[in-house]
Amino acid sequence: MRISLNWLRDLVTFELSPEDLADTLTMAGFEVEDIEDRRTWAAGVVVGKVIDRQPHPDADKLGVCQVDIGAAQPSTIVCGAANVTAGAHVPVATVGTYLPIVDMTIKPRQLRGVPSAGMICSLAELGLAKESDGIHIFPQTDITVGADARPLLGLDDVVLDVTSTANRADALSMVGIAREIAAITGAPLKLPAPQVPIAGANSTAVAVALTDPKACPIYIATVLEQVQVAPSPLWLQQRLQAAGTRPINNIVDVTNYVLLEWGQPLHGFDYHRLQQAAASDGLTISVRCAQPTEKLTTLDSQARALAPETLLITANDRPVALAGVMGGESTEVHGGTTAVMLEAAYFDAAAIRKSARSQGLRTEASARYERGVNPAELELACQRAIQLMVELAGASLTAQVIDRTDVGKITPTRTVSLRLQRVHEVLGTVTNIDAPGTAAGAFIPSDRIHDILTSLGCVVTPADTDAVDTDAADTAIWQVQIPPYRYQDLEREIDLIEEVARLYGYNHFANTLPQAAVGGYLSPEASLSQRLRATLRGAGLTELIHYSLTKPASPQQVVLANPLFSEYSALRTDLIDGLLEAFQFNLEQGNGPLNGFERGRVFWQDDTGIHEEDVVGGILGGDARQGQWVQGGKPQPLSWFEAKGILESIFQRLGLTVDYRPEATDPRFHPGRTASLWVRGRLRLGTFGQIHPQLRQAKDLPEAVYIFQLDWSVLMTCLATGRQKAVRFSPYSTYPASDRDLAFFAPVDTPVAELQKAITKTGGKLLASVTLFDDYRGESVPEGQRSLAFRLVYRASDRTLTDDDVEPVHQKVRAALEKQFKVSLRS
Repeated sequence: MRISLNWLRDLVTFELSPEDLADTLTMAGFEVEDIEDRRTWAAGVVVGKVIDRQPHPDADKLGVCQVDIGAAQPSTIVCGAANVTAGAHVPVATVGTYLPIVDMTIKPRQLRGVPSAGMICSLAELGLAKESDGIHIFPQTDITVGADARPLLGLDDVVLDVTSTANRADALSMVGIAREIAAITGAPLKLPAPQVPIAGANSTAVAVALTDPKACPIYIATVLEQVQVAPSPLWLQQRLQAAGTRPINNIVDVTNYVLLEWGQPLHGFDYHRLQQAAASDGLTISVRCAQPTEKLTTLDSQARALAPETLLITANDRPVALAGVMGGESTEVHGGTTAVMLEAAYFDAAAIRKSARSQGLRTEASARYERGVNPAELELACQRAIQLMVELAGASLTAQVIDRTDVGKITPTRTVSLRLQRVHEVLGTVTNIDAPGTAAGAFIPSDRIHDILTSLGCVVTPADTDAVDTDAADTAIWQVQIPPYRYQDLEREIDLIEEVARLYGYNHFANTLPQAAVGGYLSPEASLSQRLRATLRGAGLTELIHYSLTKPASPQQVVLANPLFSEYSALRTDLIDGLLEAFQFNLEQGNGPLNGFERGRVFWQDDTGIHEEDVVGGILGGDARQGQWVQGGKPQPLSWFEAKGILESIFQRLGLTVDYRPEATDPRFHPGRTASLWVRGRLRLGTFGQIHPQLRQAKDLPEAVYIFQLDWSVLMTCLATGRQKAVRFSPYSTYPASDRDLAFFAPVDTPVAELQKAITKTGGKLLASVTLFDDYRGESVPEGQRSLAFRLVYRASDRTLTDDDVEPVHQKVRAALEKQFKVSLRS
């Protein structure tokens, strides 16, 4: 929000410079993003009076002006504006003046042979307008020639661009910032207190009927007649411009002014147009949600189709405005308006948020309603607007009707218990206590805490009514009554403690270190995550990151109730679809096949509720080589065994032994080239397989693409023990190995992994490795079987093995295979 310091000084007295005030607000939690010193825009610009204007002797569009700027002699200034006339009071940039908006320094110069000393300025050259048709002429006549022009232009001001946190709805107003400065500095507040005679509620001019007890708990309708719509006075226009709001007319400007001053959105309807929209002289205002077939043209001339969640203001049940967001074009105040109905209402924050989003609108009014306005000051803001309309537009108050639901009758206040001991425990000691005679390193005195809370508008009373001295014990408990304008954010004891710390000053707290420094370390989960990522990158995979949101495609997906886009309206149930899209996208962009991995969270729902878990996924495939001349320009797809070998190398580096079991449950995978992954014989780790050929063709992917998805919780169970184990080195054997080949016929449905497991278990310590080197099906192989050949490598760490050492073990392996799997040995 843009804060004018001139306006702010009317509400609170302070002596801080703009820079010091910005620093003070920032330290109190209100970041000042920019300091706009408007005084520099027209330093050296004075009031001049045009004495005479003559045509330029050598230029048809230029004029030679004699301008009195309070000097001994009038200044000759050449000007090209057509609206310069003798007798006009104008802003004049004197010689030597620098205008930062147009980046110009005024110097004496010759224009077509005529000397010119100065420049008559337009509002655009002074930063007050984007474009100007001519120079600015002061409407005032009783002004001093040669005086500083900045006060007349509203350029004797400094504007702070202040950002408040989402919980501080009260800070979106000048009064809210004034209260904050008063609490920080102790300066007195000077808030406006309008005194407006309230008309009787029995008038037939307007009636209010609230049907939704929560969406609109309070609605005030005020009818003003004898209204004279005209431009606002200069002071009001300048304040609105400083706040970044364009002046329109005195009625609209008053509603915008009160919005900025009190943070309470208001809206003015043309009363007679409202009656026309209602098709009746009897006017009943109500608030309801829109019906699917209704439409409304808003003030921005946009015809809007209304959604069921759009909240409307209706006149005799006919839509006239988007409640709390924007008014309707058919009932707007215009130059011929003579009667106004002023709306002051309190709308539910959630209802306005949904309504504004349904129309894709966010206005100054909706932004405040979404954060939550103060209903306790609603009538005060309404009276302030009525007072200004009476003073500036000659309005006469005719009728006022106030309607409240049961929710609107509740006073927005609460009482929170505050323990002094808890304040000290949370905040600790301070190094720069402003209480005289207090040593550094002590706690904040209780009377200082009391003063801080009181400055915020809280009413502080001891919980024990007999207690007199608040410093008597560290165990004192106070009952703190929260003011209505802080009802939105001061809810718990810790909120009050935060306010004490914020206003006392974070820079005044002691810097304390732990008594015993302990070396930091990663948690088992973080350590495993780093180790897994390094292992996957070492295997040639690139880490990918995708949104958790995707298109809804199955009933197992969790669908968002209020998504931003329909394309991102459901949570993903696995990583497979995202990995396929990334692979396809990189191919389409000419980046080649993407071997990548991702660790992310997936979500699903079933009869027991909504679930979520972390998984690790990866994708492999294609021919990533830059040159393919070895194969005559033909790509060489990644085979099943090559892809499985990459995954095996990852498991080997992690120290994980994995079993592969055939699986064909997911239609996205090839039914004959998909395996479920198991560890410890009973824990399902995940799935690994080749993409189904039909899916591959539909996405125009290479011939063979493989995907794996692993359960992170199983990886944690197997690899993250919580104990930091030292890596032990196992020396390599310096003795030669002895290898044997073992060939046999085995049933086709017997997994190789089971055979390898049996061989390894039977071979014992002497068996160093087992490798499948042949898998044949065809002639000379019995039906329903295949020919497998394994190479077994035997090695000892303390001697060279002989046949007498190896042969008994090898025969034991042969016998175990014959007995367990009914294989037929070929040799």
